[in-house]
Amino acid sequence: MPFSSRLATFATLTLSVLALVAQSAPGLAAELPAVPAASTAIQLALPAQVPSIAPAEAAVQEATVTPAQVEEQIAYPTLAAAVADQSIRSDADEDLRCLAGAIYFEARGEPLSGQLAVAEVILNRTRSHRFGGSACDVVTQKGQFSFVRGGRMPEAPSNDDWRTAMAVAKVALKDAWESDASNALYFNHRRAGHANGVRVASIGNHIFYR
Repeated sequence: MPFSSRLATFATLTLSVLALVAQSAPGLAAELPAVPAASTAIQLALPAQVPSIAPAEAAVQEATVTPAQVEEQIAYPTLAAAVADQSIRSDADEDLRCLAGAIYFEARGEPLSGQLAVAEVILNRTRSHRFGGSACDVVTQKGQFSFVRGGRMPEAPSNDDWRTAMAVAKVALKDAWESDASNALYFNHRRAGHANGVRVASIGNHIFYR
């Protein structure tokens, strides 16, 4: 076959092959699986149940401490530091005011440890259930505290001694300082002589018993 004829035949065959490839390419492409998008591939690679971030958030919430909790957890170097650190609200609840009233009218001017011991006696009585279930019940119990008249406390003054009494009462309520009379249920003035009971402590002008 002449060279020109062979060249023409080769060109014809080449064109035919290209035409077949062009016709079959869409079909081949349709049979190929679609490649998943990147986000889909990541989702498929992850476990069926992916842990959410909620547990981490919960752990953060559990670790969060409120200002009140922080105040209660402070370790004070001295009782004076504990008293000085207390904030006194004008809208203090009634039990706090009753406890402060007992401290003020029974032990104002006494050492802070003596004022705290008076507060401990009040709180110990509330826990014993023999004197009343609250500080106000204990303080206003008939015949227990001489400053109470007709079951009512006198009006509290607004002075430094009262603010100190309120602060000491808060220290006692939060158990922010260990009192020398932590288990006492009674106290009296030294001038009154010895009372019945086991002597626990002698602080300032008062003797404490249980």
